[in-house]
Amino acid sequence: MEEVRLMKGNEALAHAAIRCGCDGYFGYPITPQSEIMETLMAEKPWETTGMVCLQAESEVASINMVYGGASCGKKSMTSSSSPGVSLMQEGISFMCGADLPGLIVNVQRGGPGLGTIQPSQSDYFQATKGGGHGDYHLLVLAPYSVQEMADFVDLSFELSFKYRIPAMILSDGVIGQMMEPVVLPPFKARFTNEEIAKNCPWALTGKPASRKQNIISSLELDPALMEDHNVRRQERYRLVEATEARCQEFMCEDAEYLIVAFGSAARICQKSVELLRQEGIKAGLLRPITLWPFPTQAIQHYAKQVKSMLCAELNAGQMVQDVRLAVNGQVPVEHFGRMGGMVPTPEEIVEALKKQM
Repeated sequence: MEEVRLMKGNEALAHAAIRCGCDGYFGYPITPQSEIMETLMAEKPWETTGMVCLQAESEVASINMVYGGASCGKKSMTSSSSPGVSLMQEGISFMCGADLPGLIVNVQRGGPGLGTIQPSQSDYFQATKGGGHGDYHLLVLAPYSVQEMADFVDLSFELSFKYRIPAMILSDGVIGQMMEPVVLPPFKARFTNEEIAKNCPWALTGKPASRKQNIISSLELDPALMEDHNVRRQERYRLVEATEARCQEFMCEDAEYLIVAFGSAARICQKSVELLRQEGIKAGLLRPITLWPFPTQAIQHYAKQVKSMLCAELNAGQMVQDVRLAVNGQVPVEHFGRMGGMVPTPEEIVEALKKQM
């Protein structure tokens, strides 16, 4: 029987982490994501599943603990909000350089700097373009409901381990704090040491001295070897782009105008599409689920069908750049955004689209 509960997005994510076989959570409190760690501490999964939960001394310590757990083939994760994730960028880059899986949750707030504790989507560039140094990508999933906050935990770990690329759940203060009914996933056993040895040959598993030891590092002093590592990593990224892009379409079949939005902005835009349809305007919504890999092909498809597109975001204009690259000048692409923690109404987005007509 399905287990349905009413809970916040942050709480649902924490319960999903326990149930999906996560081995370790290492975090540090910051609004608006603190309920993730608070829920884990209240549930005490170390007594039931063996999951380690630790409040580290900082965000820098948190991501390096995730790095350590990932090096051993363990499902390790952390969570934070925008300025806290900024502090993690070096560790994230190191994980990418060492080809390690792991999960970072970002419940976004307004910035730059300490900014506001109100919701925002202004970390899109940081998540999808690589906020740290070097040529790397993260797998980035953007939930737009409490249910997806729960569902994306296991999916993130699955994709992360499959491709040896860290994953990020890029949420925001709206999704993290809102309450909805959610069906929690069934419990999944944590990896055994035998499973890690079989499925994660790169992992540090305490091999006897008579056998070759694995070395986990992102350092390579030979430039030719460093280039080779990066070339192979880019080939893996191209595979991910070709196979893992995800999006959801709403009333797009006959759409003459297309709204593109992710996360909480997509929830608002869905209502905007309904209002536009009531006025006889054939509008549709395309919601990217994976921000990287970006659903470029889906957007290119609708560029041949619609008269114009509107990209709605809670920022100054970030995802709109990827939409314009996908469209490549075939149709006009405009941007509507609010900043500083301001959340638009469906009517504001309706008026913004009408200006394009």
